[in-house]
Order: sequence, then structure tokens, then C-alpha cells
Amino acid sequence: MNNIKLSRTTRNIALVWLGWSVILLAFQWLVTSRLDIKRPDHAVEWSEHETLPSSNRGKIYLLEPFLNRQVAWDSEYYVGIAVGGYDDPAAGAVRNPFSGQMVIKNYSFFPLYPYVMRAFMLPLGLLGMNPIATASLAGVIVALLGTLAGMFALKDLVQDYFNESDGLRAVFYMLIFPTGFFFAMVYTEGLFIGLAFWSLALIRRKHWLWASLLAVLATWTRAHGAALAISLLAAWLLPVLKKGSWRKHGGDWKWYVQGLFALLPLAAYAVWRYSPLGEGWAELQSFYFGRGMMTLEASIGSWKRAFIYAVYMEKEALIYYLIEVIVILLAFFSSLWIIRRDLPLALFSMAAVLLSVFSGSAQSMARYMIVIPSMFIFLAHLGRKKAFDLIWIIVSIMLLGIEAMLFAFDMWVG
Repeated sequence: MNNIKLSRTTRNIALVWLGWSVILLAFQWLVTSRLDIKRPDHAVEWSEHETLPSSNRGKIYLLEPFLNRQVAWDSEYYVGIAVGGYDDPAAGAVRNPFSGQMVIKNYSFFPLYPYVMRAFMLPLGLLGMNPIATASLAGVIVALLGTLAGMFALKDLVQDYFNESDGLRAVFYMLIFPTGFFFAMVYTEGLFIGLAFWSLALIRRKHWLWASLLAVLATWTRAHGAALAISLLAAWLLPVLKKGSWRKHGGDWKWYVQGLFALLPLAAYAVWRYSPLGEGWAELQSFYFGRGMMTLEASIGSWKRAFIYAVYMEKEALIYYLIEVIVILLAFFSSLWIIRRDLPLALFSMAAVLLSVFSGSAQSMARYMIVIPSMFIFLAHLGRKKAFDLIWIIVSIMLLGIEAMLFAFDMWVG
């Protein structure tokens, strides 16, 4: 009977993923074929100048018609790296005001996702499309496959304290989250949750090596992956902190090896950070994107400017930042809520929230938060109340439609 249930659950998750993928991609095609949109977008201070009809002129990686609705903003660099490598000048370069040197903007992005895209381009190249179209297709496929893996992992994470329907609800809420459409775009979120969520699931099962290796891959996908080291270290230390457990674990050499495994994500981050790729990333983050690790003063200043702009300047900005703040609060409180149930997962979730909020720039938070598993688990807990379940589905899907539409029109949604 258990095998039948597992098979049924697996089938349901796969079918929901397939249906969601088709509906979302079809919706973006339909809405851009049926409607037009007023330009420019005033969501953030700089978006007015980047959302004009001519804003993408010369950006060859954003102009390919095939899957164009799934390619915008940072997608340019992932496609560019997959097609031409990090040193491809076609993605654009900026001058470092301190050194006077030109730096190619591709270096702002982590390597695993575009490199996996490049691997997928090899078989997809048999379809006879041009390289940019092939890379776009590869990016969507990798994102969707990562999302499917993340769905299975999220279901696995909640099985100890949720019943079957609650677990499926968490997965469904993840897909229909207002910024959940990024899981199907040429962005890193889909691949990241496939790696990070399974790392967390394997931590719970005490499969240390595989959990650490997936955490390493997640780290080379997004900076948030390094926070998985906190979860690994917590899971490694918790048994020892129990009364009388030191003698049992302290004399076991395997325990020390597990501790080394827990440090692998940090080692992976250091290897990347001090490589030529990581040095270029740090350089661009500091002077071009204005981001860093726990830059409290810069972050507070950015949030103050965002508040003034949203409240006193533009209604588009007020709506944009209101969604940002609500999602941050939801992610933060869900991290606190899940501490008693799963401390390693809670620590990763909290670390991801703090690293995002204090990264130096008050934008993209509603996208950054969708890699935080506690948020969907907490929502699924609230969804046990039928009224909340139905209301949340309506609200979330309506906002998802708006956000997915804006992205398809190259408006700023994070």
C-alpha cells in the first residue's frame, strides 16, 4: 500500500508540474499576443530608463524571438555565458571607476547554471536552431527540471510532520507563489531549489556526503548555497549537544569526517570566490550592482531611499515594494515558526532571508525569497484551514498572473 501511495504522489506531483509549466508558458505567450503595456515602468528608481521600447536595442541575447517571453534582465548573461563564455563582450562591459579597467558583466553571475545550459545545448543543437535560441531552450528546460526536483524534495521535507495532502499543498503553493514563475524562466531559482532542497532533505536523512555535494553545487549556482553549511553544521552538532552524547560521537572518526563534509559548501564558495570568476564577481558587485555580504549601512540606506521613492514618488513603486516587504516578512516569520520542527532547515531559511535583505540593495526580494522552503511549509500549515486555502490560491494566482505578464513584457519584477 505504501508503494502505491508513493507512486500516486509521484505521479500527481509530476502531472501538476507538467500542467503548471504548459499553462504558465502559454499564458505568457497569450497575454503578450493579446495585450500591450504602458511604458516605461517606474517600479524602482532606475527602471524608467531600462523599460523603454528601445531599451533592449543591441542586446543580442534578449532579442531572439524564440522563448523571448522567458528571457529578460539577468537572463541575458546566463544565455551569453552559455553561448559565448564569460569573456564574451556581446553581453556588455562596464568601466571600474576605481581601476579604470573594463569588466565584462557576465562575471556578475555564478557558473553552474549557464554551464549546465551549455551541456544541454549539445543534444538540443540537433534541432537546428541558432545558438541563442538553443541556449534559451536549454535554460528553460534546466530551470523546469530543477523545479521538479525541488518539488519532490519539498514533499520529502514535510513528510515527517505533514500528511499527504498537506505536503502536496506545500508543493502547489510553491508553484503558484506570486514570483514562482521564475522557476520556469531563464533564471537560477529552478536549478537552485532542486539542489538546495534535496541537500536539506538528505541532511535530515543523515546522508552527509550527498547532502554536502549537492550543497556545493547549490553554492556554485547562487550565493545562498553557502548558507547550507549552517544547516549541515547544525545537524552534525545537534546529536553531540544532547546530554551524555559526546562520548558516543566524540570518539568516532566518522563523526569528524562528517564535520569536514559540513564545511564543503564554504570551501566551494572560497574556491569560486578567489578564482578569476569570483574576483570579477566581487568587483562588479561592489561598484556596479551595489551588493555585498551583510552590508548593513548600505542596505539600510537603500531601504530608506526605496521607502521615500515608493511613498512619495510613484504608485508603481509603492505596489512593487509592498509586495517585497510582505514576502520578506512571510519568509522571516516562517523561518521562526519552523525552528522547533526542523532546526537545520530553519537556519538555512533565516540565513537566506538575512543575506538577501542586507545585501546592499532593496530590490529583487520577492524573487530571492522563493528559495526559502520554510515559507511554503508555513503556508501549507495555514492552508489546513479551508477558507485560508481557497483565499490564498485566489490571491496568489492573480498576483502570479500579473508578475508573469510584467516579466514577459520586460517590466521589472525582480
